This record gives sequence, C-alpha cells and structure tokens, in this order.
Amino acid sequence: MEVCPVTGRGLPPVRHWPALDLHGTDFDPVLAELMRQGPLTRIKLPNGDGWAWLVTRYDDVRAVTNDPRFSRKLVADHDVTRLAPHFIPVDGAVGFEDPPDHTRLRRSVAPAFTTRGVERLRAKARAMLDELVDGILADGPPADLTERLLAPFPLAVVCELMGVPASDRPKMHEWTNLILSSAQGVERSQRAKEDMCAYFADLLAQPRDDGGDADGVESVLGLLGGAIADGEITASEAVGLALLIQIGGEAVTNNAGNMLYILLTRPELLERLREDPAARPRAVDELLRYIPHRSAVGLSRIALEDVEVAGTVIAKGEAVYVSYLAANRDPEVFADPEDVVLDRSPNPHVSFGYGPHYCVGAMLARLESELLVDAFCDRFPGLRLAVPAAEVPFRRGALIRGPQALPVTW
Repeated sequence: MEVCPVTGRGLPPVRHWPALDLHGTDFDPVLAELMRQGPLTRIKLPNGDGWAWLVTRYDDVRAVTNDPRFSRKLVADHDVTRLAPHFIPVDGAVGFEDPPDHTRLRRSVAPAFTTRGVERLRAKARAMLDELVDGILADGPPADLTERLLAPFPLAVVCELMGVPASDRPKMHEWTNLILSSAQGVERSQRAKEDMCAYFADLLAQPRDDGGDADGVESVLGLLGGAIADGEITASEAVGLALLIQIGGEAVTNNAGNMLYILLTRPELLERLREDPAARPRAVDELLRYIPHRSAVGLSRIALEDVEVAGTVIAKGEAVYVSYLAANRDPEVFADPEDVVLDRSPNPHVSFGYGPHYCVGAMLARLESELLVDAFCDRFPGLRLAVPAAEVPFRRGALIRGPQALPVTW
C-alpha cells in the first residue's frame, strides 16, 4: 500500500477512469463509484502521467476552488493525468493563471460580461432566435434542432458579443468543434486551435474603431484591443482570452441540448413549463444543476504546499481535480439529488464553477438558456422526439457532452 509522504498513512487505491462515450444525460458510473468511495479519492485518466486527487463533496469542492494554495498556473508545467490528449495551453489562457495575473486578464474583458453588458444583447439575441425558429417552422417537421437551432444560436450570440463578423461564424463553429473533440485526432484539434489563434491575432492587429454600441458597450475584441493599447495585457494574452471566450460560448449548444433532451424524454416537465412560464428561470437553474456538462473532469490544480482536505493531506506538488458534477449531486446540499425538481429552492449549484475561476460568461449562458427554453415551450406546440430516445446520437470523443443531433417533430 502506498503511504502519504506527509502523514505516513495509507493512500486510497488509484482508480483508472476511462474516456466513456455515455448516452443521454446518464450520470458517469465511474464518478458515481468514486463518490461512494469517499470525499477524496485518487484517479488516473487516459492521458498524461501519474495520478491525481479527486474531490467530490460540495463543501470540499468549493473550498479547494477558492483556496490560493492550489495553483492552476503550475499545471502548464506538469504533464498531469488528464482526459484530453491535446492539452496545450496558450499564453493568456485565463484558466491557467493565478492571481494577480488571473485578475488582470479577467478585468480586461469584464465590462462585456456585466449585467448591463449581457442584457444589452437580450433583444438582439431574441430576434436572432426568432428568425431561426421562423425558418424551422416554415420548413415544417421533422427537424434536427442541434443543426437548425442549438448550434447556430449560441454561435451567433457569442460572435455578436466578441465582435466576430457574421461571415466568419461557420469557420468559428468548425474550429470550436475540432478543439473540443479528439474524434478526428490530436493533430487536427491542435491545428484548429492554431488556426483560431491566428485568426484572432490578425483581427486584433488591425486598426479598430470600436466605440461600442448605442449604449457605449464595446465588443470583447474591442475591449481586448484597448487593453493591449493601454499596456494592460499583451497581444498573445489577448489571443488566449479570445480563444477561451469563443470556445466557452458554444458550450451552450451542448448544455441546451441536454436540457431539451431531458424535457423531451420527460414530457410532464415540458408541459409544466408550458403552463407556468414564471417557473422557467428556476427550472433552468435546476436543469443546469442536473445535466452532465462535460465528460470526466476539467482542469486540475497543483498544491503549492501541504493542504488538508476532507481529513487527508494533499502534499505539495500533487495534482487535484474537483468534480462540479459530483458536487451538484451531494445529498447533504441537494435533497433528492437524482431527481429533477423544477422548483428547487435554494439551488446553490456550481455548474459555472466557484471561486476566482467562476465562469466569466455565466450570465450570458443563463440568458441564452432561458431564451431557448422559452422557444421550446412557446413556439413548438406538440414538440416531441422524432426517433426513440435510445436512438438520439450523442457526441463521441467530446470533452463537453451533448446530443450530436436532436431529431424532433411537432
């Protein structure tokens, strides 16, 4: 038995966690087993070296993510065991920074993600969504809602926020899908990331006249350009930030697809939301808590010193992962965690993370999700799956889980 180098106590066994292509919104059985084993276990993922700690209990997850003794920046210098084969952080990747650099980078784009910055998009986003729905209804059933709605809508919204021209949106979508999947090979994913970085570098190098919209709110690229000019961030840091925000914006496609899949396979939930529009915002939060946002775990942290977590010492230099999916199913925090309780309150889920690395686009993602749920409920009477639920294809080899196609009729 291995022993802790600090306490001399025995360590839990290392559990191999394979990359599973799970169907629907099924909870990962390996993660469920790890949760049963205890609040702190050890895992080995398909790529990278060695093993890492896994934290699953809600309170411990929030404590680790908010503790400066755990570093994201050091991860870039360690070949930590991980899910993705093509982990290569770029300069300015805010997810791999610690304060104060992390704070400086986020501050450069913060105005675009304030309540004012996001709410300015509501009317425009609703108009974009209505246009897409009008086209679907005009063509009539059946339709693939992933292709016709769930992919183009979040893409259009994040590109609007970024300041990416409409003509460039198709290649943005292609690059993002390649970056977030290993299905076409590591080299293809890496090339897509390099292509997107080169695109943003070229756009940021061009003279910009971005005084903002009618309310004086600038696009993300406008804010980044201004931050470069003011010496607050470097050009390469700006590119890294742009890449992260662009990719993160399209996560809504998969998350909204998971939400709709739940509503279509549990029609009583969809009917309730049709009858009670006031219940929808709370329902969106519950669906965000319940759905599987990703496969396995995301980014790790490295302990800067010995830290005790859940009665176990994580030694200096050891890697640790937190599972937000597990935290969202903690029965000590969420009664009946395996059930979808649309009026759950309070609902302190951590679907957008916690601490300094809380998702910068959380308000935007919630706005888009609310608009999409409104459209599902109000504009598609009789909406239902066009194939048996077991035949709905889900993305394979993807870091972010979601339906590859969502065939519906009405």
